[in-house]
Amino acid sequence: MGFGGISIWQLLIILAIIILIFGTKRLRNMGGDLGSAFKGFKKAVNDETEKSSPPSAVDDAAEVMSETIKKEEEDS
Repeated sequence: MGFGGISIWQLLIILAIIILIFGTKRLRNMGGDLGSAFKGFKKAVNDETEKSSPPSAVDDAAEVMSETIKKEEEDS
């Protein structure tokens, strides 16, 4: 048994028909386009989460500390 009552032979026949209709070159191009679309979507989601996350208190404290150290070094 395969997926939902479809045997492996029926899946192979469906795959063969799809290859005959579209051709291997067109299927390869469609796969590449789909992959690049997923990649772009994933990158956009990651960029959006980085922009929307507010800086943490640790980041603020580290920035204040580094500015304080720079001022002390300049005064010395």
